[in-house]
Amino acid sequence: MTTTHHRNTENSNSSVSQNAVKVDVFERKILLKLPKNEEDIKFIRSFRYFKWDNHHYHWIIPNYPGNLERIRAYFGDRITQYMDHISEPIQFQNPNFNTLKSRDEVLLIQTSSKRIRIVFGFNLTLMNRIKKFPYHSWDAKNKWWSIPYSEFFLAQIQECIVSLGMKAIHKLEPVEEQKTRRISAYDIPNYKSCPEEFTLKIRELRYSESTEKVYKNALEDYLNYHHTIDIDRLNEGHIQSFLRHLVMERKVSISYQNQAINAIKFYYERVLGGQRRTYFIDRPKKEKSLPVVMSEEEIIRVLRAVENVKHKAILMVIYSAGLRISECINLKIKDIDSNRMQIWIRQSKGKKDRYTILSEKTLLILRTYYLQYKPTNCLFEGQTGSSYSSRSIQNIFKTAVLKAKIQKKVTVHTLRHSFATHLLENGTNLRYIQSLLGHSSSKTTEIYTHITTKGMEQLKSPLDLLDI
Repeated sequence: MTTTHHRNTENSNSSVSQNAVKVDVFERKILLKLPKNEEDIKFIRSFRYFKWDNHHYHWIIPNYPGNLERIRAYFGDRITQYMDHISEPIQFQNPNFNTLKSRDEVLLIQTSSKRIRIVFGFNLTLMNRIKKFPYHSWDAKNKWWSIPYSEFFLAQIQECIVSLGMKAIHKLEPVEEQKTRRISAYDIPNYKSCPEEFTLKIRELRYSESTEKVYKNALEDYLNYHHTIDIDRLNEGHIQSFLRHLVMERKVSISYQNQAINAIKFYYERVLGGQRRTYFIDRPKKEKSLPVVMSEEEIIRVLRAVENVKHKAILMVIYSAGLRISECINLKIKDIDSNRMQIWIRQSKGKKDRYTILSEKTLLILRTYYLQYKPTNCLFEGQTGSSYSSRSIQNIFKTAVLKAKIQKKVTVHTLRHSFATHLLENGTNLRYIQSLLGHSSSKTTEIYTHITTKGMEQLKSPLDLLDI
């Protein structure tokens, strides 16, 4: 249905007024009919992607967020005819999402990728508020905004919606349908293993063990998806069909999809020696999310839940120094400098060395652990004398979290995020935190400024300072 608003009921013919403007609003475009005027044309040309339709004699402006509001503010009472062709309820491409019943409703969808999708009819005030959130984004295809998920951000956006006299509807993203599992050696008779020259090239270039593992798995996925075709006959079309399979059937993460592209390009360009080229493949844009952080009280509960001195020492080292799990595993006894109270992290991510802090309490438990277990080379050794496994550390942490009754979805890496956030809340300069974490860019470290809420309770809205 089309709604029409006539502002000049005495003259139905728009030609009566030399300044009369007619506006037609569609989902993707706004049509303007108006007499020729240099000032008006200059205004229209200030929009991106404007176009003149010489056949129907009207201007076409994309219906991007904010465009309609600008048009109405500029022309004001000169708009004698306004036609809204978007009276139907807002529809979503995903059939699992309910439709909004009115323009006063806002749908907040909490996704599995730790984002909040915000769906609503045009509202300039709400749009401007969303733009103040870090890592906000606009999805032009699905017509929704999104911001990183956190309880604090969710409460803020809900409060804003209510203050605008609108209704917030909070929903969890529907559970995805069953995914197609990865092809294994048990599924096909001629399962293809990763070519030896691929592995040798990775090691020759000194890629990390984790990168080697991911690349090998991704390339085997690709080769065995096309297991009936010889590897030398695979071309760009086969790459594209494999990537569609990953997204549509396997429903892999954006991160894995990009890793698969990198692995395939590495094989063709670095292993086979082909020319570096650009494949006509759209890389997905990774959605930015805020890391989960544990409070200081939750850290205490987790550490107190661990009785084994070795296990407690491992978790305390990771938290107190802000280590990645791989960095903890690779620590040597000689990397602990008790004189300078520092821990030397060797050849970590990006092949970089760095120093981080050694906690006094951590040093005490490390001495107790050393006397009891007497490691010889690695700081934390497994039963066979080799370095401790990441799976074992993950199991230690998981058990401690269950005992401590922590409800958040946390991993060992959460300890590193918590270390950085707690330093920031205690007044440590962001530049020092960047150095301790080993971040190349300060922008990576700045994400922790969006997590902490310490001090927010002392802030007052400027409205509270007004005498009204």
